[in-house]
Amino acid sequence: MASGRKDFEVKLSIKFKDVSVDLTVAESLTVINTIAVKRAEIRGGMWSTVGKQVEKPLMTTLCMLFNVPFEYHTQDENPESFREVDFYVLSKDGKKLRTEVKLMGKGNPESADAIFAREPAIFLADKLSDKNKQQAEMLNVQWIELRNNGGYMRFQEALNTLNVPNYSFNGDLNTRLNEILKQIYGE
Repeated sequence: MASGRKDFEVKLSIKFKDVSVDLTVAESLTVINTIAVKRAEIRGGMWSTVGKQVEKPLMTTLCMLFNVPFEYHTQDENPESFREVDFYVLSKDGKKLRTEVKLMGKGNPESADAIFAREPAIFLADKLSDKNKQQAEMLNVQWIELRNNGGYMRFQEALNTLNVPNYSFNGDLNTRLNEILKQIYGE
């Protein structure tokens, strides 16, 4: 007696030039997963490269925006450490305060683990989860989330908390940023 059920087999066929490979469902899922992991790896690497190019100009811009005297944010004679540090600001009592910058992109919150790995005094990111913020606060790390409207203003709060000399910014933000960027890039 026939059950009416038809058996079938699903296969993925990949063809490149004159070579063809047939894959089972399990093999197909492995290939798809591998491609997805490699894509995420490449994307993360791109964000890291962008971050490395932006860290120093971004931090210098923030320091200039809040009129931190140059000698309190110079990057000369940074102390040697086991880990690379993105930027330093100096407190009035001469402490070199580690500043970590993470441009994590959408959906890459594990990059905030740098809060724990590098023990910064200031952690600046484009986006932080509520949990990242809570963890930073538990560790007495001053966090700045740039994606928030006016989020850059938290940088001055961090400077004040850490005893870094600065002055309040008053004026048109776009005009001042244009002036600062011309100074940084010499245009």
